[in-house]
Amino acid sequence: MPDFIGLIGYPVKHSISPYFQQAALDYYHLDIRYQLWETSPEKLSSRIAGLREPQNLGANVTTPYKETVLPLLDEVDEQASLIEAVNTIAKRDDKLVGFNTDADGFITALRNKGKFEPEGVEAVILGAGGVARAVCFSLVQNKVGSLTIMDGILDKSKALAEHINRYVTQAGLKTRIAVLPWQSVNSADTFERCQLIVHCTTIGMKYSPQQEQSPLSGDVIPEGILVYDVVFNPRVTPLLQLARKAGADILGGLPMLVYQGAASFELWTGKKAPVDIMFNKAEEVC
Repeated sequence: MPDFIGLIGYPVKHSISPYFQQAALDYYHLDIRYQLWETSPEKLSSRIAGLREPQNLGANVTTPYKETVLPLLDEVDEQASLIEAVNTIAKRDDKLVGFNTDADGFITALRNKGKFEPEGVEAVILGAGGVARAVCFSLVQNKVGSLTIMDGILDKSKALAEHINRYVTQAGLKTRIAVLPWQSVNSADTFERCQLIVHCTTIGMKYSPQQEQSPLSGDVIPEGILVYDVVFNPRVTPLLQLARKAGADILGGLPMLVYQGAASFELWTGKKAPVDIMFNKAEEVC
């Protein structure tokens, strides 16, 4: 009988994780199946409890549960605790332990695929949810010069900014943190001094209510900057199409997805992730 790993979220039908994770599992001839576990909010607690069954080895966690899943776990590792978001659950001595591999996946993709070094630059972050939290902390830990955070819920942006500011102070870092209302996305002034825009909402994601939309219009995107959309399906989102027309460099979310998935794979299996195989399968199906 096989063991199981799954993706917990709502919705999850847009995900390609089963394809590249299964390719990695099959590479090692492991009798493990990676599945989609679409879970409505009222069933989240029972879904997490089900991970304790012996055939379940762990899970990935995606929107909208990266923050709400924390109190359902036995332990949370240091990085995930700092970020206050979990995207990977693994068993350790019969305990459910939460990890965050999004932060590492984000920065690895930024450097390896975006050819971009964040130290000292000014960045604008669109969104303040679980992915945005990982992105912000990853950038701060890599000495970004400034972060401007915008979310549709202003209080959410403010809470994230306050949390990051406390960390910046405690760690002796110099990153400047600012918050702007979401309406500021309509102004070119918001972006005129930045070198990096990172989009961390589901706008433009396949099967989302806003799947054909972009959070920005092309006329506010500066030429020559990097626009990084963590949405991976479609590979070239409406935002990235506009950014390309505006003369910006672009980076989609597929590399981040694969790199974070590779880190998750190693947490579950203890084996080195076959990253090239995972990339090939992800690019084949997306």
